[in-house]
Amino acid sequence: MKMLFALLILSALPPLGAHAAEEYAPLSKSLQMGEVPGKQIYFSIGSPGVPGNVNEGNTSNAGFVVTPDGVVVFDALGTPSLGAALVKEIRKATDKPVRYVVVSHYHADHIYGLQALKEQFPDCIIVAQDHASEYQENSETSDERAESRLDQRRGALFPWVNDRTRVVPPDIMFSDRATIKLGGKRFLLLYASPAHSASDVMMMVQPDGVLFAGDIVQNGRVPFMNSDDVDTKRWLMSLQEVESLQPGFIIPGHGQPSTLAREGIAFTSAYIRYVRDVMEKAVADWTDFDTAYAQADWSRYARLPAFGANNKGNAYRIYLELEGSRFASEKAGPKE
Repeated sequence: MKMLFALLILSALPPLGAHAAEEYAPLSKSLQMGEVPGKQIYFSIGSPGVPGNVNEGNTSNAGFVVTPDGVVVFDALGTPSLGAALVKEIRKATDKPVRYVVVSHYHADHIYGLQALKEQFPDCIIVAQDHASEYQENSETSDERAESRLDQRRGALFPWVNDRTRVVPPDIMFSDRATIKLGGKRFLLLYASPAHSASDVMMMVQPDGVLFAGDIVQNGRVPFMNSDDVDTKRWLMSLQEVESLQPGFIIPGHGQPSTLAREGIAFTSAYIRYVRDVMEKAVADWTDFDTAYAQADWSRYARLPAFGANNKGNAYRIYLELEGSRFASEKAGPKE
């Protein structure tokens, strides 16, 4: 990872007024909230499944950090209704305004709540990695097509996602690393891609030792890897980097937060390595994908959330990745 730093420094500013809230479709239940012990760092825990009417689109995690000079939010959840619910939780914790919203990556389950946050805190600064700009500007981005995904969600998650739901772009983007200084804390933003997406960002809160890992870590849930932007080799490297940070508390993009950071990291790493091992053997043996998938032992993951929705697509994506690497290596020939 290149050591290119961008510094975002915010001095204490007068409180900002909130705008009148738009009426969003009501949720049947409140957000499930938690707090890092002894810190003013809060997080919401989504359902471990895939977005749908049963969970009302609440499948990802988000969080916020309260400082004397304002609030830093990490991710915004998957519908405007959920974003508005997150605003209510922020208001329970503090009357300070939201100054920054850091987006882990531009996937639908993390960004549709941005419009509610921006509505309530119009002067807040949305921060994302450079590749986030491709989400809306380039309709052919392989990561996730903004318009087609929004159309899909309007059907799958109506009325919480509807014709008034829009994608809110970032205000500031950075390349490799950025630092926000606010209220006596440092928020180190780390680019960790391409891994799960083209624009993965993690946020380390210092000196608290709390890491918002985004979808680089998905604890106890089969992650989504069926995208052309997924790079499982780089993803494994990013997980090693997460471990090297030695966080005292980790909040994954999906699944349970934990003081046992290594367990969450190990779960994601073990899953990726297992699927790679199975598919690598299939490619080496010239076994077609359907046969290889049917013969593989998936028992250790079959009962986990999102297995049915994600596992076969993940395996096929990795099969193609490894097959492509093998053919490229054979075409290049032996090195002298």
